[in-house]
Amino acid sequence: MELLIKGSPELNKMFMALQRTATGLRHDFGEVENLQQSLRGARDFVRRAATRIEEEILSDLSLVRPSAGLLTPNVVRAGDGRDEFVLALSGASNFVRANPRFAISLALRTMDETKIALIYSPIDEYLYYAESGTGAFSYSAFHSARIRTSNITDGTDMTVAYNGIAGNPMNAADVRTTGCPAMDLAWVAAGKFDAFMSTSLDFAEIAAGDLILREAGGKIEIGADIIATNGKISG
Repeated sequence: MELLIKGSPELNKMFMALQRTATGLRHDFGEVENLQQSLRGARDFVRRAATRIEEEILSDLSLVRPSAGLLTPNVVRAGDGRDEFVLALSGASNFVRANPRFAISLALRTMDETKIALIYSPIDEYLYYAESGTGAFSYSAFHSARIRTSNITDGTDMTVAYNGIAGNPMNAADVRTTGCPAMDLAWVAAGKFDAFMSTSLDFAEIAAGDLILREAGGKIEIGADIIATNGKISG
């Protein structure tokens, strides 16, 4: 097969599955924009779209690892006990309000270790990805590059994204709340944010971002809260 992005054939097959799913999501996004007078109707529509994503992408992923299990915020399917795809639509509440800040997070885990990770923004068609031990990268039709975390350590220069956290615990000069944790993690990996802090999240939403961030030089702690940094910030 012709490789679309730098990496293994499995990584590329997973990316092609994301691209096919994203085509339908972009159509759905246009429909949601027409439903803004009824948030209940928009929420129901997005819920159905998220379910369809799981169904569509599973059929494609079965060609990558036929016996792999599946973990999403709503579905757990047992596989061979060795491989598992972890999938989530991050930023669904943004999608409901026709806000383009949402992403598909997809990871392949083998023996409980994430080996391949992709975070894809369907609207601007921008991808962040990593394979274990090979670094982290970004890709779009116009640009492709290896990504690394920032070197900023001074709070007066820091930009920190928060999710469900009150106040500004890291005393950052610039605070953001985007509503899309998967993309926030990717942006820490790419040096666009210096840190991300969140209350507990479903593992499916952060599995891919965890690997991408670590491959870009960052650190992440997953406990009662999730704290992800560029790897240079202490405390």
